[in-house]
Amino acid sequence: MKVRDWDDVVADVVETRAEPSGWRAVAGDRSLGLGEDLYLGHPTAGVYLLKTYAKNPFEVRGVGTRVARRLDDDIGAYLPEENDARFAIRSAPEDAEGAKTRARRFTETVRAHADAPTTPEDLFTDVMEAIESPAFGPMEYDSTARPERLDGLSGSFEEAESVLNAELDDLIDDDEVGRGFY
Repeated sequence: MKVRDWDDVVADVVETRAEPSGWRAVAGDRSLGLGEDLYLGHPTAGVYLLKTYAKNPFEVRGVGTRVARRLDDDIGAYLPEENDARFAIRSAPEDAEGAKTRARRFTETVRAHADAPTTPEDLFTDVMEAIESPAFGPMEYDSTARPERLDGLSGSFEEAESVLNAELDDLIDDDEVGRGFY
């Protein structure tokens, strides 16, 4: 297992070239300490674990790794198939022309959905395709607690959890953000 900066792990997710709409995620508070845990999974790209915290209002720091090469039925049971919450990873256009193209497609997509009967799910999917999101899908997220599914995944990847928790705690200690304000 190779522990890396969380941004590098997200870059790996983007570069997998897996079907963008096939991703699923679950996230919530860390079980131990400051920060949040996030599991991202895709049937062919595998499962990734990220542990992050906000160093300050402008900077997120964290670590992550790929914990499985494939998403099997046992692990997949912990990731939502459908949910009201959605997530997406966005990658920046390579140049100004690419940005204009995405903006034009986005505008056309919103106009098309405004003029036709549609569902929120269809709008979300079409917008993600218009902006060329490399990963999106259903997500279970709780900003105030830890979803049961997150605990289930943590139990499946105990070694990775332990290593990443230690690495994240080291980052937090180095940044001196765990001491609070007076």
